[in-house]
Amino acid sequence: MELRQLEYFVAIVEEGGFTRAASRERVAQPAVSAQIRRLERSVGQPLLTRTSREVRLTRAGEALLPHARAALAAVRDGRAAVDDVAGLLRGSVAIGTVTLHPMNVAHLIAEFHADHPDVEITLGTATSDVLIAELGDGRLDLAIVSIAVDEDLPGLEVAVITDEAVEAAVADGHPLAHRRSLSLEQLSRHPLISLPAGTGLRTRLDTACAAAGLRPRIAFEATSPAELAELARHGLGVAILPQSMARGGSGLHALRLAPELRGRLVWAWRADGANPAARVLGERARAMAVSPGSGAPAVVPGA
Repeated sequence: MELRQLEYFVAIVEEGGFTRAASRERVAQPAVSAQIRRLERSVGQPLLTRTSREVRLTRAGEALLPHARAALAAVRDGRAAVDDVAGLLRGSVAIGTVTLHPMNVAHLIAEFHADHPDVEITLGTATSDVLIAELGDGRLDLAIVSIAVDEDLPGLEVAVITDEAVEAAVADGHPLAHRRSLSLEQLSRHPLISLPAGTGLRTRLDTACAAAGLRPRIAFEATSPAELAELARHGLGVAILPQSMARGGSGLHALRLAPELRGRLVWAWRADGANPAARVLGERARAMAVSPGSGAPAVVPGA
């Protein structure tokens, strides 16, 4: 079993096919196919099933995948540790973020790149659930995610960016616009406008409603809180928003929720990360994150 074979195997899984994996690895597709055949002979089991439409993992492939990722991560960490001893800063850093946050990530990356031009940086967006999973398996080094105030992230540490209430918001002419607050039971009677499942705001809502034995009526979904607010302004339902957005825009009336829902935006990173470039960039990122009421980021270890 060779490192190159594991790299190709993981690339096929993550890219969804041999052609895209070959493009990612900058090799010809036959070379990828040949290495996978050798890997399958090495382990004595087929790892992938191929059809005209897709490539799927076999049970053996599913068993190997987390170990392959761990092996590749260990090699990257080993190379980074040697570079660290030699005083070098190069390699790559992968960053992920939710779709809306107050951090100037472009400025952060630009300043870091000016000081360390040999470090390759990738940036992507996804839901908090996906980002946390990719931090856990080593595909990301650093991420901005939304979590509950009391939520632990095993194996991760976080620095708080924002900590605020989640509120409802309706158009000024909505039947609820005369109210100041709303219980979850009352909220569940109205069509709601929410982020998709897997996002921090949606998880806060779904968890609270499930605990109260309620099922929210999701009428519309959008991928950013700004879109939720705009749908609410057009009278399409009750938007679930961070307090700052519920109260910060014209044409909207904010309502407190009872019981109160709260969420945090945080920088998150692996507690055992050995990538020196990621550590340096992470230190800069955390310096940008100032928790409410303090002049320094609140760093919270994962349980």
